[in-house]
Amino acid sequence: MAFGADPLEVELLGKARQPRKPISRAQIETVVSRSVAGVGVVFALQALPVMIEQLQVRLPAVGVIGPVILAVALGFVVLATTFKVGIKTATGSVAMIYLLALMAWPFLMRDPEQVLDGVPWLWFLCTVATSCAAIAFPLFWAAGYTLAIPVLYGVLRVTPSGGGADGLLASLDAVYAMLLGLVVLIIIAMLRQAAAAVDAAQLNALDRYALAVRQHATESERVEVDSIVHDTVLATLLSAAGARNATAARLAAVMARNSLDRLEEAGSASVSDETVIPFEVLSRRIRDAAAAIASSFVVTEQDLGAATVPVHAAEALYSASVQAMVNSLEHAGTAGAAVARTLTMGPNARGGCTIEIADTGVGFDPALVPGERLGLRVSIQERVTSAGGSVVVRTGVGRGTRIVIDWPRSAGAADPLVGLVPPEELPLLPLADAAPTDAGPTA
Repeated sequence: MAFGADPLEVELLGKARQPRKPISRAQIETVVSRSVAGVGVVFALQALPVMIEQLQVRLPAVGVIGPVILAVALGFVVLATTFKVGIKTATGSVAMIYLLALMAWPFLMRDPEQVLDGVPWLWFLCTVATSCAAIAFPLFWAAGYTLAIPVLYGVLRVTPSGGGADGLLASLDAVYAMLLGLVVLIIIAMLRQAAAAVDAAQLNALDRYALAVRQHATESERVEVDSIVHDTVLATLLSAAGARNATAARLAAVMARNSLDRLEEAGSASVSDETVIPFEVLSRRIRDAAAAIASSFVVTEQDLGAATVPVHAAEALYSASVQAMVNSLEHAGTAGAAVARTLTMGPNARGGCTIEIADTGVGFDPALVPGERLGLRVSIQERVTSAGGSVVVRTGVGRGTRIVIDWPRSAGAADPLVGLVPPEELPLLPLADAAPTDAGPTA
């Protein structure tokens, strides 16, 4: 039968608020490369009239082919920065093509001895080339390129094919291009360094915060052992005192063993234990626990293969599953009521397991769960979450209850503990267990 039809679905921890992503290296690279591409197009348009004027003094074929090749390379830079693919290859190509064009300039004139009227049109793209080198090359090689290109241009400038400028003017042009290129290189290097530092700081902060929250969840469980004793042990004693038949006596015994196990785990659990066990061992323990609870659960088990789970996660999943089954027996319905219960275990798409405990009992309203109850929050919610899993409760008054335990969390899902509260305050999460009522709400 369909358990929990049209249920009220409740995420125990809700959706975590994601911290705002700071400046990252990828964002910096995108901004810088697009800026250089835009400036390159503007400077290329500025150089176009001069290039057309100087075509008459250049060799017919190469005088056109050279500018076309450089323009195509700039076009690739624009496309690469637009689609964020092959940016370094495109900008590196522009830098190398410009270097070859500068070196070949005197040899591609109709008359190398004729003094050029004005400056070579390559002058307008000098800063574009050094900026592309700053993006494409490592810092050392980019710095060498930024120094070499202006010097090479200064040498070209004093030759007839470069305009026959005097040494002072050529030196001023070279120094100007060098300074401008170095400023761009320094800005790009500083932005990259700052972005890398911010990314590293964010990663370290999130890692430490996640660890602190998990340690807090474990420590909170230990601090609240007294409350666990009050809730669980007292309930066990009351159940034992009210046992009137063999079934009730077996249930009281199981509850007593579970209480002792929980008290031991509260003092010895370790979230840092990386020892792994087969999923098959975990599923057998849960199946045996279900069989010991008066054979009330119909168990469906799928093949989990050779998958494994860390010991601390296995203990968390086992304890949470047993607690969910005990809660179902305690609260799903009044004595003598016909309640169907199922336990389903199987693999999930993330290489882990999914454990589902369902019943057709009276259900409960999560909004009415009192804050002093610890079963859902501590024994199920925090225990599974601190082990890297997730818990979802689907229930409603009169609609039965279904508790779905997933391990591990989906890859796209954020850690429910990270970003939920500010780092300086780590309060207990508000959702708690359901107190028994006359209607016997499922917890």
